[in-house]
Amino acid sequence: MYTAFWRALIWSDIEQNFLLFSRPLVSFSKRRPRSRPAREFIRTIFLRYFLPICALAVALAPPAAASSATDDLDEVIVTASRRAVVSAEVSSALSFVRGEDVLSEKLVTDALAKSIGVYLQQTTPGQGAAIIRGLKGSALLHLVDGMPLSNAIFRSAPTPYLALVPTTAVERVEIIRGTPASLYGSQAVGGVVQVVTREPAFDSDETELRRDLAMSLDTAELQKSIRGSVDVGNQRLAAILSAEYLTTGDRRTGGGDRVAPSGYNSKAARFAVSMHPSDDKSWLFDLHWLEQPNTPRIDELVPGYGQTEPSSSEYFFSPNQRLFAHIRHMAANSLLGLDWRIDGAWQQITDNLITRDFESPTRRYEANASDLFALSINATQEASIISWVAGVDLRTDEVTSSRRELDILTATSSDVASRYPSGSRIDELALFGNLDWPVADRHHLNGGLRVSDVRIEVPASSLNAAASIDVRRLSGDLGWIYSFTDTWQLVANAGFGFRAPNIADVGTLGNRPGNRYNVPNPDLNEERVEQFDAGIRKQSDAMHFELVLYALNFDYRITSVLTGDTTADGRDVVQSVNAANTYIHGAEAGLSLELSDTVRARAVLNYTWGSETIGTEGAQPADRIPPLSGELGVDVDLNSAWLWQSWLTVAGPQDRLNESDVRDVRINPDGTAGWTIVGTAFTYQPNDVWRIHLMADNLLDKRYRVHGSGLDSAGRNFSISLRMRW
Repeated sequence: MYTAFWRALIWSDIEQNFLLFSRPLVSFSKRRPRSRPAREFIRTIFLRYFLPICALAVALAPPAAASSATDDLDEVIVTASRRAVVSAEVSSALSFVRGEDVLSEKLVTDALAKSIGVYLQQTTPGQGAAIIRGLKGSALLHLVDGMPLSNAIFRSAPTPYLALVPTTAVERVEIIRGTPASLYGSQAVGGVVQVVTREPAFDSDETELRRDLAMSLDTAELQKSIRGSVDVGNQRLAAILSAEYLTTGDRRTGGGDRVAPSGYNSKAARFAVSMHPSDDKSWLFDLHWLEQPNTPRIDELVPGYGQTEPSSSEYFFSPNQRLFAHIRHMAANSLLGLDWRIDGAWQQITDNLITRDFESPTRRYEANASDLFALSINATQEASIISWVAGVDLRTDEVTSSRRELDILTATSSDVASRYPSGSRIDELALFGNLDWPVADRHHLNGGLRVSDVRIEVPASSLNAAASIDVRRLSGDLGWIYSFTDTWQLVANAGFGFRAPNIADVGTLGNRPGNRYNVPNPDLNEERVEQFDAGIRKQSDAMHFELVLYALNFDYRITSVLTGDTTADGRDVVQSVNAANTYIHGAEAGLSLELSDTVRARAVLNYTWGSETIGTEGAQPADRIPPLSGELGVDVDLNSAWLWQSWLTVAGPQDRLNESDVRDVRINPDGTAGWTIVGTAFTYQPNDVWRIHLMADNLLDKRYRVHGSGLDSAGRNFSISLRMRW
């Protein structure tokens, strides 16, 4: 009945208006016939399902006061919209990871594994990469306090650099699933992973001192760690000094085997000072350093699927290092009566390698580094009718790279072509604006536009000519929230964005996973994405629930294609080209439910489906698409001091493989098997000072591999951590 009603009264007008709106969103060029499947899917989801549901909810929902939805929803303050707002006023699909949860893990990346909409891949234990809506690496923008962590050598494959953020620095991690193109521009095609650091702060005029010390051990990776921080100051001037050290042995997988060499160590330090000279002005000075001196790349050092021998005898990140300096000034009700925020940052990432092909006498030493400078100036105004943020982002990123070879038999060495053309750089200037508009008692709109100018300069080398690539693009997004009760909301988002090629795309020379050898291509263009999602969510004291459906079309995608050549040692020669069109859709669901005063349940379920065409070839599954996965858990307060937790983590099989997946020695060509693991933990906290955490994971000692990862996951693992705060 309702379907006939909608078709008879408003269907044709809605369809015509939506097509007028969507034409610039879903068609950047007349030469893109491959985008029709995605356009049709988005149009079908929007017109035939989401609009009727929304319209019916609007018609039947009881009246609600203008402020009730915000007042009763969970008051989580986020910076995902580049200004501090309540999460209920953000239409984007958001996931959060608390700093407490990050501190209990070895790396920042490990803490993302249980988040809604996130699938975590590991090539080696000292690293990790989030996959969001089927996209990874440089298709996801990584930030620290609004400053870019993503750099010019961020690979399109899973990247290690988020693991180079100190765990002691994290207040929370905010994950935006979707395309917030007006706020973040290039690289935010699949989502944004932002680390918000902990700022030293006190409420009193008297000088105070706070200390935090944590130690932990585990059995699966023989991990030992110590982390500590000291906060000192008052409400006007405060400082924090933290340090951490982590070391692991070889990983024990299910069944009892240890994979060698898979141990690594990590050391980090942070110093930050915050100043509040007045109630409406503040300064923050922040310095991070983290180094993994010698981390092995496991998939190169052990035989993969289809191999009888490993690809390499030596393959070590030696070292992986990040140095980050950030200064921030905030002034409320300042120039022109606006709230201003100015951020400046410098980041240096060192990604050095020591490699040697299997049983080769030639060892290669690589020195690769990115020096990134970023400046962001934002102005905001909060008003009763329309609130807005506008600003300018600038960044420049220069790459240095060198490589030499050593004959270990004769001890002679020589300089050879570097992995990246040394002196390559990326310069970017962007202007953006974003509005937030409560258009009616229960309707909330937000959206904006961004103009970006990206220039990529690659100097000539012995293997490639000089290249200069200019990308000037408009990107934007539009979001809608409808609060049809005090705690239930309908949300929808549409966005179109792009990703300019970086130096890793344009100029990489050398070995790649899957027995490949990459050669440069200075003739690349930007990738383009259109994305739409819609869902329903509830936020109250007793229940958090969200269900989001999404679809995206990723066009002119840069992908590695075989050139038909092979190297002398048998590696397939590949080159990056704008040849792929990827279409992905899926669903993300999460639930947190308070069953009683002492019992809470939680659940996460993620589903992703993707297809891809390359050139004139027929459609095939998209590469590295995660399987259906999820988690079910329960927390029980046994008494005022004891907490018991238990969880069941599952992943289905993934046998929809891309051609590159089949060639990848990290992935079983017959498909990755599904798996289920069970874990439990007890936490004892007798007072505000002491906390003891006992954990047992993978209790059944299941031997399994997360799809796309470079080695099997940890087997049965017992751990203990002790934390003291005083």
